[in-house]
Amino acid sequence: MYQVIRMYGDFEPWWFLDGWEENIISNETYDNYEEALRSYQRQWVCLSERFPMKKSRDGLMTAFWDPEDQYWCDECDEYLQNYHSLILFEAKENLPTGLQRKDTGKRPRFCKMKNKV
Repeated sequence: MYQVIRMYGDFEPWWFLDGWEENIISNETYDNYEEALRSYQRQWVCLSERFPMKKSRDGLMTAFWDPEDQYWCDECDEYLQNYHSLILFEAKENLPTGLQRKDTGKRPRFCKMKNKV
């Protein structure tokens, strides 16, 4: 199983900070890689036409942004950039054991603003 995930938030997708799932705006599931890749490529083209900046990591994780799309974070005392992100995931169960990431607990979140109630 494969997933094409779109996110909108204040960090690039490869950080997987604590609570990253809250930034998911769409999640599509596919049974085969070719279908998932076609969807990822279509969305990649669309996002690259809309946003002037982009950066990729690990081949199938890309962050797109407009430098004007920022907000002030009182807790951080700085402006934070918002990113439109696109990821193609393979379900963990489909990966060979050696390639699966071990869960090391919570990932740190630099800004505590989202942790406030």
